[in-house]
This record gives sequence, structure tokens and C-alpha cells, in this order.
Amino acid sequence: MDPCPFVRILVGDLTLKFPMASRPSSATVHLPSSSPCFCKSNSPTSPPAAQTATHNHSLAACFNLNKTQIETLSSKRPILKIAVYTGRAGSTCGLNSAKLLGRVNVLLSELGVAESRPVVYQNGWIAIGGKKGNGNGSSSAELYLSVRAEPDPRFVFQFDGEPECSPQVFQVQGNVKQPVFTCKFGFRNDLQSRSMSSQPGTPRNWLPFGGTHKEQSAKERKGWSITIHDLSGSPVAAASMVTPFVASPGSHRVSRSNPGAWLILRPNEGTWQPWGRLEAWLERGGSDNVGYRFELQNSTLANSTLGAKNGGKFSIDLTSSLTPANSSHSSFDLGSGTSSRPGSGSGSDFGFGLLPSLVQRGFVMSSTVEGVGKCSKPEVEVGVQHVTCTEDAAAYVALAAAMDLSMDACRPFSQKLRKELRQQ
Repeated sequence: MDPCPFVRILVGDLTLKFPMASRPSSATVHLPSSSPCFCKSNSPTSPPAAQTATHNHSLAACFNLNKTQIETLSSKRPILKIAVYTGRAGSTCGLNSAKLLGRVNVLLSELGVAESRPVVYQNGWIAIGGKKGNGNGSSSAELYLSVRAEPDPRFVFQFDGEPECSPQVFQVQGNVKQPVFTCKFGFRNDLQSRSMSSQPGTPRNWLPFGGTHKEQSAKERKGWSITIHDLSGSPVAAASMVTPFVASPGSHRVSRSNPGAWLILRPNEGTWQPWGRLEAWLERGGSDNVGYRFELQNSTLANSTLGAKNGGKFSIDLTSSLTPANSSHSSFDLGSGTSSRPGSGSGSDFGFGLLPSLVQRGFVMSSTVEGVGKCSKPEVEVGVQHVTCTEDAAAYVALAAAMDLSMDACRPFSQKLRKELRQQ
């Protein structure tokens, strides 16, 4: 089954240039640290939302469009709106200290073309602000901006039920759904006694689990597991809770200093091998935010939070070191100064030069996560460049299930879990 078309709108190479009356109009002024600048951008897909990205390298923000959004926008004149402010983002004593410098609109045409090849919409200087009318001509500030769209096809999988209810998983393309996996939720001792251990010649200690069966404290959630099987019934991935989710002393909450943890496992020659590690906890200060960290080969690929009440999207995106702007709005800092641009000998610009290695790795995966108490049927997106076999896709599906189950595992221990999550 073919992947689903997605398009990414990438915004980068943001630099401000301020001319001064006492210098030639082309002079560039370095902004002191006391005069910071930042941008806010609205994608044409929906109203602004409170998502923030910071400018670290040449890429400042990115927006993801699925097939439905691409088709809807292709029939309109979609515009990416960027507002440039001087001052610091946020507010002080309840007052917004930032001042609007100007706005830039970029027409995003031919989005359908971007499903198959990159499209550059803007790569150069744009005047912002107005004329001051001082007799010296225009004194507008200028913004260097690169905006492009590029194809980003993804495999899309959808759980047919909540992970703890052992659902089927379908691959989705448009209105077509095809079953590809089945899930089996259970507890660690159940997982060890089924699947691969039932095969002839398979050692009984194939799972890298430690610990004993001693009586544990009542304030912990332990031993949850979920195994992903292909349609032939063979196990192709698993997630197992290897560190219990335990309430910190004197509270009913799982703390960041002692998080619960999952191992994401893949089969290899009749045994399970660790592939990734997911940790989760409740943030401090009475917050209902669930913090998480995912590591792959000792590298942290995701480290963020999700609202326990409203849920959100668990995402791994290596487009850059940025937090991707999956919502329709982001704000980001501006660089300033006499930076090199095309035509001045630079080969590292976002628009036309070589992209950093992190950019080349791109989007990895995302999965929807519902808030606690809501019916959760995770939808998982995986970039095609990260799937070379069934086990690859299954590992990301297992990771999505582990993240979804972590929302329940991190619930305060004063709250009772549903029966499927309580070991009899």
C-alpha cells in the first residue's frame, strides 16, 4: 500500500536589516541584545494557536499539511502571514512590551505540485514597515526570508480501539483502511509466556527484564506490555514497562526525578532486542502535564509535554533542533547583522544551499494522544524514509501505544484505573 502524501512548509534564514539615515541606505545595523526581535507566523490552515519554536539554525519553523488540507488550500489563495516585532516575546507585568515592526505575506501557490517536488516561494530580502518621509527615500527595515514547500510522504496507521483493549491496527490511505497489525495488551509475565517463547528452541529469558516477583508497593503501576503482531501472527515489535510508575514519597504523583519507563523491543534471531526507551512523568507544581523523553541509541529524540486533560500529539521530528510548529502558529527569534546570502559566496543558506544533516533526516513520526478519560484510538504517522521493513513500522506503532498508555500510568494514584489496566 502506498504512503499518504504530505507537504511541509519550511520557513528559514530569518535576518533583519535596519538602514540608518547617517549611513548608506544599504547599511546593516547589528541589533544589540537589549533590542531583540522575533516573528509570529500564521499558516493558512486554521486560526492561531499557542505553539512556539525558537530559532537555532537556518530553519525557524515548519508546518505540516495532509492530503485534505492540500486539496482545500489548492482551491484558494493560501497565504503565510509573518509579523515582525521588536522587543521580547511574551509579557511583563501583564503588558506586552513588543512593538509591531511590519508584516510579510507569502503566497503559497502550487501546493499540489509540492507533493512531488520542492517549490520555493521566497528566498531574499523583503521590505517591511513604512516610509518615514524624512526626505532620504525609503527607510524601511528589510527581512531576509526563505519559504519553501517540499514533499514529505508518510505511512499512516490507526488503532481500531484503545491500546489496552488489544485492538487491530489499520494502514490508512484516504478512505481506504487495510488491517496490518494486531495488538495484544497484557502484563509482563503474560508476555514472557507467549509469542516468541512458544517457538521451538527459543530461550525463556528472551526479554531483557530485571527484577523479581516480590510483593510490591500498592502505589505503583508495573509490568504492562503490548505486543505487535503481523497478520501471520508473528510478533514484530513490543513495548514493555521496565521501570514501574511509582508515586513519589508523600504524594500520589509520578515525579520527573523517578519516572516510569518503557523499552521498545524488536525481534532478532528468536530473541527481543531493545530499540528505544520511553520515560514519562507528571510535571511539578500541580500541573496536569505529562512529561516524556524518548531515547534511541543513547540520543534523545523527543523531550516535551502533553496535557493530561486535553492530550495532544507525540512527535519525533529531526528537521532541525527546533520544536516543530505542528499547529498553525509559531513565534521565533530573529538573527541580525551582515550575514552571507546567495550571491555573496555563501553555500549554507536554507533556501538554496546544502541543508544541515539534521534537516535531511526530517520528520520521523507522530501519534495522536487523547486526554485521560477520553476514548483513545491513536493515529500514527511515520516518514517513509524511516520504514524499510515491517518491523520498522511496528516499532513506531508500539512506541505510540506506550505513549498512550503512559497517560494512564501517570495519573495520580488517588484515581482508579480502568479494569483492563489492573492486574488481577
